[in-house]
Amino acid sequence: MPREPSVTDAAGVPRGDIAETLAEAVFSGRYAIGDTIPREVDLCERFGVSRSTVRSALQKLVNAGLLVRVSGQGTRVCELSAWHLLDPQVSAWMAHYAQPNPHLQREVFAFRVGVEPFVASLAATHATASDLLAIENAFEGMLRTLECEDLHWQGQSYNDYDVAFHEAIFAASHNLIWAQISHVLKPAIALIVERSNQSATLHSAKDLDDSMARHRRVMEAIRLRQPQEAAEAALSVLKRTGRDLGMEDLVINPPAIVMPLPMTELNEENR
Repeated sequence: MPREPSVTDAAGVPRGDIAETLAEAVFSGRYAIGDTIPREVDLCERFGVSRSTVRSALQKLVNAGLLVRVSGQGTRVCELSAWHLLDPQVSAWMAHYAQPNPHLQREVFAFRVGVEPFVASLAATHATASDLLAIENAFEGMLRTLECEDLHWQGQSYNDYDVAFHEAIFAASHNLIWAQISHVLKPAIALIVERSNQSATLHSAKDLDDSMARHRRVMEAIRLRQPQEAAEAALSVLKRTGRDLGMEDLVINPPAIVMPLPMTELNEENR
């Protein structure tokens, strides 16, 4: 039987947001995949609310792909493949509550390994002056925070600037889909960045210096319009992250980046 999630706040008052409480229980793994959650009547009693309120909360998680109602069997936690991870609400839940769930973290990191080298190569081809400035500003923020005892500069933390660095690269790809995916997954990516940087900080300052050197190589390759070098530098950053997280097995060497020919060259080849 799964351990029942806490439904009270620090003052012992039942939480008002039932969907939030249940989402926390699912993403933290207290309700595992395939587990049956308490019956509606039990949730009503536990939270002190009406059945319609409970049903509304459950429907929110059903719509997010987290739960499924099975006739005669109750409501169960869905397989991970059914979860709507690109839903902004689901992404936010994942960032807030998924830290104890290693499988989910591996999925997010595997996504980054699969796309970030290619996105960096696109940024090296399409980045504008304002894109480069955003990347450089984020990198400078990372540097500045390392000079501060609390790792904060101008109201933002090292992790904030690190996430902004990667988000700026996605934006510099000038591909609407990649940019939107980056925005939606920002909370989940921030969780991975935070865990990786925490591990590096615990080891030594040299680890953070090494991470900064790898980020700098990505920035320079994009600035110099070197797509393949940008992809390789992005992979180097991910290798470092994988080592910090104990997920080195997910980092594989990417294929050579083949950039599309300009339309003028394509037209000449087709004559």
